[in-house]
Amino acid sequence: MQDIQVPDERPEESGAQTIDYPPKYQTAPASTNVWLRSLTSLALYLLLGYYIFPSYEMLLLITGIVMFHELGHFLAMKYFRYNDLGIFFIPLLGAYVSGTKREVSQRQSAIILLAGPLPGVLLGIGLYFLDRHLGGIYWGDISLYTTSLLLILLNLLNLLPIYPLDGGQLLNRVFLDEESLVSRIFIFVSVAAMAWFAWHMYSRSGNAFYLALIAFPVMLLLRLRTDARYTVVEKKLEAAGINLDTSYEEMPDEDYWKIRDVLIETQPAFRDLQPGPPYSYSDREDKMMLQVQGSLQRNLIQDVSLPGKIVLLLIWIGAFAAPWLLELDLRFFERFR
Repeated sequence: MQDIQVPDERPEESGAQTIDYPPKYQTAPASTNVWLRSLTSLALYLLLGYYIFPSYEMLLLITGIVMFHELGHFLAMKYFRYNDLGIFFIPLLGAYVSGTKREVSQRQSAIILLAGPLPGVLLGIGLYFLDRHLGGIYWGDISLYTTSLLLILLNLLNLLPIYPLDGGQLLNRVFLDEESLVSRIFIFVSVAAMAWFAWHMYSRSGNAFYLALIAFPVMLLLRLRTDARYTVVEKKLEAAGINLDTSYEEMPDEDYWKIRDVLIETQPAFRDLQPGPPYSYSDREDKMMLQVQGSLQRNLIQDVSLPGKIVLLLIWIGAFAAPWLLELDLRFFERFR
């Protein structure tokens, strides 16, 4: 019987190179690092504030008001299961809560944004009437009266419809389309308003503290430039067929390195890195990982109806009207002009 030759099933040598994609970069849980950075920022805030504020009592009072405000944001974000939460202090400028979440709800965002200023306003009103009833309560050189009105003033300032204050973010997130031309115009108007205010107050008082407020419009302009660069990156990635509608954990390793190559091509901060193949981690891979995460799409769930927007608007207006409706002594605010 004649033997039958079985053909060799090994693939022919085609010369095609098999690309080895290492696992996407991962870091250890950042909770310890986040809180270490939070404490470091608080220490710097207190250190610089010691040379700015007229007394350490006033420094501690302002710091306490800021912490109470940010704690409201923090607890609301924790309730809605944001990740990598931390409170960070910016010397002379205040503080902010940082956290990540892929699906962002308008309703949740509104609650988070109002959870900072509204409790402060309500606490300030409560302390105001407590002082009127008891009278003459002091801690150090600061009266309960001063504490109550500072709580009201600082939190109402945060509700102003100027981006990136809480009121401005609320307006942009719930009442405007963040991707629209109107939203961009609103942000540019906010930049101009903050720059004018800082220069106007500096010109009137000669206090260099007000020049520090220029940092807000500068950061906003830098953010707009970064957003424009991400638009270019997003178009390139979509043209390459990469799915950006996913989380970092679910993203394939191959997509990580393809996104990385595009970022090296388009982002000046990474131009000195070597694209692949072959692929290998750089000494700045942690920063690259953050950029890759930032390029993934964040879904905004528009779940605030028209009646809901009306309720939010009434709450917003009510917060500003409360001092007048309750006949608070607003002459105190004149010293901050």
